[in-house]
Amino acid sequence: MFRRSTSGLTVLAHSFGILSLILLLFWLLHYRGGLNLESDISERIFNVHPFMMFFGLIFLSGEGMMAYKTIAAEKPVQKFIHMLLHLIAICMGIIGIHAVLKFHNKENIEDFYSLHSWVGIATFSIFLLQWLVGFVLFMFPKASPGTRARALPWHICGGRALLYMAISSALTGLMEKATLLGDKYHSNQARTINFLGLSILLFGIFVDFSLVFARYV
Repeated sequence: MFRRSTSGLTVLAHSFGILSLILLLFWLLHYRGGLNLESDISERIFNVHPFMMFFGLIFLSGEGMMAYKTIAAEKPVQKFIHMLLHLIAICMGIIGIHAVLKFHNKENIEDFYSLHSWVGIATFSIFLLQWLVGFVLFMFPKASPGTRARALPWHICGGRALLYMAISSALTGLMEKATLLGDKYHSNQARTINFLGLSILLFGIFVDFSLVFARYV
């Protein structure tokens, strides 16, 4: 029973992650004019930011957390994929932060002034630290078995907390952008933003549930 329910939760997590990606791309391409880091149009530069931050620190991070359940391979291979997906997430996060700073510089906007930016930069900084500590403890040079056993629960809890921090940053960012756009509450763009936020939240919830119930498998 637990194996079937855990598998179902994982499928739901994948589904909401893909739905979030589709909604995000629909919003950025249909309503916001596309994304291009080298564009002369400021909004297209900015649009790189939400795409990179979601795809890296939320979607790939969540998929990496579930790698031990979804990748049909030996544990060392699963561990490597887990590490690699989070490393890619960090690289995408760097590009995403660069994009928003470039947008702010182009528009003469102050950096790191909002709750969204505070939560976001804190999340990315801790995410990077979590990856570095995890790499040293579990990959290379690798700590002793006893140290790894003691550190593993903290590593897992830290990853779960970081996923929710990244989602909190995404949701505050969506609300901040919707407010700055001055969009009507009942417009199609506003509804797209709302559904996108809900889908991102549900992705995180089902990723977390799949990890919790995996303990009983």
